[in-house]
Amino acid sequence: MERSRTAVVYDAESGDDHERQGTVWTATSHIVAAVVGSGVLALAWTVAQLGWVVGPLVLLGFSCVTYYTSALLADCYRYPDPVDGAVNREYIDAVRCYLSRKNVLLCGCAQYVNLWGTLVGYTITASTSMIAVKRVNCFHREGFGAGDCNPSGSTYMVVFGLFQLLLSQLPSLHNIAWLSVVAVATSFGYSFISLGLCAAKWASHGDVRGTLAGAAVDAPREKAFNVLLALGNIAFSYTFADVLIEIQDTLRAPPAENKTMKRASFYGLGMTTVFYLLLGCTGYAAFGNDAPGNILTGYAFYEPFWLVDIANICVIVHLIGAYQVFAQPIFARLESCVACRWPDAKFINATYYVRVPCLRSSGSSPPTTVAVAPLKLVLRTILIMFTTLVAMLLPFFNAVLGLIGALGFWPLSVYFPVSMHVARLKIRRGELRWWMLQAMSFVCLLISVAASIGSVQDIVHNLKAAAPFKTSD
Repeated sequence: MERSRTAVVYDAESGDDHERQGTVWTATSHIVAAVVGSGVLALAWTVAQLGWVVGPLVLLGFSCVTYYTSALLADCYRYPDPVDGAVNREYIDAVRCYLSRKNVLLCGCAQYVNLWGTLVGYTITASTSMIAVKRVNCFHREGFGAGDCNPSGSTYMVVFGLFQLLLSQLPSLHNIAWLSVVAVATSFGYSFISLGLCAAKWASHGDVRGTLAGAAVDAPREKAFNVLLALGNIAFSYTFADVLIEIQDTLRAPPAENKTMKRASFYGLGMTTVFYLLLGCTGYAAFGNDAPGNILTGYAFYEPFWLVDIANICVIVHLIGAYQVFAQPIFARLESCVACRWPDAKFINATYYVRVPCLRSSGSSPPTTVAVAPLKLVLRTILIMFTTLVAMLLPFFNAVLGLIGALGFWPLSVYFPVSMHVARLKIRRGELRWWMLQAMSFVCLLISVAASIGSVQDIVHNLKAAAPFKTSD
C-alpha cells in the first residue's frame, strides 16, 4: 500500500521542519476569528440602508460568493496538483505559481494596500470606542446630552498610535502571540454584547421596526450612495481570502488539505453568516431606519453604562492585537526592501543593546538588555505616524470601512482565485465555464467599484460637513 503523506513543512527562516496538527475545527475557528471583527458594529446600519428584503439577501449573497471563491483558492494551496503538489505557504506564492509576473505585482499591491487601509480603519475604530467609553461615563454622571461629553478623537488616535509604536518594537510577532489570543476572545465579547443590547432594545418596545425598502432620505442620490456604502461595509465584513492560504498551511494531512479547508470554510462562513443575520436584523428591528453607523458608539446605548464600557474596551483590546497582526507583514516587506537596496549600510544592519534598569527578573539580577535596531525603529515609527495622521484626517468609521472592503473584496476574494482556477484547470477562453466565471468576476468588480464610489462620496461629504467654514463664490 502507498505510504501516506505526512503533514510536515520546512521552515525556511529557522531551517527546521514543523509538523502541522490543524483540523477542520481549528481551521473553522481561525476563519471565524479572521472574519468576525469591527465590521459587525456597522451591520445594523447596513441592513437599515438596504431594507428587510435586500439586506438579508445581500448578506447571503456575499456569503455564497465568498465560500465559492474560497473553495477555488483552497485548491491552489499546492501546485500543480491540489493534493500532491508543492506547497504554497502564502497567498502571493500561489499567485506566483499559477499566474503571470504582472499579476504577482498586482496581488502584492492589493494585499499591502488592503493591510495598510485596515490599519487606518482600526485606528479610527479604536479611537471611536475610547471616546464612547468617556462619553457613556460622562452621560451616566451628568445626564444624557450633557454638552461637555463629546471629546475630540485626535488625542485618542495619538495615544493608540503610540501604544502600537511600542508593540511594534518587540523582536518578532511570536512575542505578542498572547495578545492575538486575547484579541480573538474580545472580538467575540463585543460582538455578543452588541447582539444582547440590540435584543434588549427590541424587547423593550416589542415592535419590528424598519421598512421593506430601507431608510428613506430626501434625495434619491443620497439613498443610492448609502446603499453603495452599505455594500462596501458587507464586503469588509466577509473578507478573509488574504489569510486563507496561511490557515490552510496549519492543517494536517491526510485528508487532503484542500478538502479540509473547503469544509472549514463552509462551517466558518455558515456560522458567521448566521451571526451577521442575527445581529444585523435584530439591530434593524430594534432601531429601524434610525440605526446608528456604529452600534456601540453612535448614541444607541448609554445604559447599562458598565456593559457598554466593557464592550467598547473589548473593541479597543481586540484592535490593539489585530493592528500588529496586520502591520507585521508590512514591516517585514519594507525592511526587506531597504536591506536589499543598501545591503552594506551600517545603519541598516546595526543592532544596539540597551540596558533597562527597571526591568529585572529579581532584585539581585542584572538589568534586562533590550535589542534596538535603528532601521526597525525609524521605518516602523514613520509608518505608524503616517497611518495615525491619515486616520486623524479621515475619522469616518462607516466610510473608511466601506472603502477598505470595496478595494480588497474583488481582487483578493474574487479575481485572483477565479484566475488561478482557470489557469489550474486550463479552462479555455470561450467555454461555458469560462463565461460563467468571468461573469461572476465582472459583477463583483462592478459591486466593488460602486461601493468604492459610495465610500469616497461619503468621505467627501463628511469632510465638507466638518469644514470650519465654506468659501464663497
